[in-house]
Amino acid sequence: MNYQNISISKAMYKNGEAPFSQQLEALDPTADYQNTELAGLDAFQRQLKRFDIQVGGARSSRLEKFFQNAESAVLFPEYIMRAVRQGMEENSPLASLVAARTFINSTDYRGLKTDAGTDAAVTAEKAALPTTTITLKDATTALKKRGRLLSASYEALRFQRLDLFTIALRRMGADIVKGQMEDAVGVLLGGDGSTGSKPATLQTAGAGAITYADLIHLWSQFSAYQMNTLLVSPAMAAKILALDNFAKPNGENFPVSGRLGTPLGAEMIVSAAVPANTVIALDRRYALEMVMGDEVTVDADRLIDTQLERAAVSSIAGFSMIFPDAVKVMTVKA
Repeated sequence: MNYQNISISKAMYKNGEAPFSQQLEALDPTADYQNTELAGLDAFQRQLKRFDIQVGGARSSRLEKFFQNAESAVLFPEYIMRAVRQGMEENSPLASLVAARTFINSTDYRGLKTDAGTDAAVTAEKAALPTTTITLKDATTALKKRGRLLSASYEALRFQRLDLFTIALRRMGADIVKGQMEDAVGVLLGGDGSTGSKPATLQTAGAGAITYADLIHLWSQFSAYQMNTLLVSPAMAAKILALDNFAKPNGENFPVSGRLGTPLGAEMIVSAAVPANTVIALDRRYALEMVMGDEVTVDADRLIDTQLERAAVSSIAGFSMIFPDAVKVMTVKA
């Protein structure tokens, strides 16, 4: 099999725009392994097999196994990135909030702005159709670098099992995505800096509490869109779940099932990034764009050379409002 003979080097982490994993796939296409015992593995996983590195399970390899030779050491940064990405994905509510993801290779990005007209009116014969105007926004999307420093001694970690080390890396990914969630909430609350991007804000009818009638009023503000997502703080989620109308949604009791209710059919997402007395309601199909510069990057040279001390793991991303009318914010009146 070709995977045992391909040549890999640290230079692959600096080879233009193609990520390391894509370059591996080009050298050793997964399609060539259909109907073989290696079916289901990608090119990176086949390299782990080549060097007998097991990253999971009770019998996972020790970290030093990556550094048995110069080629196997090249796999270490990709292993770090995959573990961090896994932590980001399994802890991120962004998948339920983002309508579109855009990858860019620059620091300057302008999203699209569409006029408010959404009606397809009846048009008389020979009359002009209504026009939807799409232009670039008048402000760029701010991209922020979120990351953590990996501070560890190789000598202290070399005999550590990779299974446990992976858990620590996944936790780093969770910390990164927590910061990205704060950025997303900031845009949903205040807009992305472009003209007209700040969503409408409502208040509860009464002071100090949110009621079922308040949520009905919030729901009624969505005419051209659906209120299919509620983004709330843990404190606000507790208040909504305590309302009689949602205590036993569809016959299921939250204290028994452990599953959050779906008030008025909307998925409720809990995030500490949301202010305590605020509800963000949105149609996740149309509200938010996530602009990504780098999904996950690492100091590849330092990691390959076992210089784990202060090796940076980071992700660059920003958020842009697509249709501000697809978002409504309700605050509890003081």
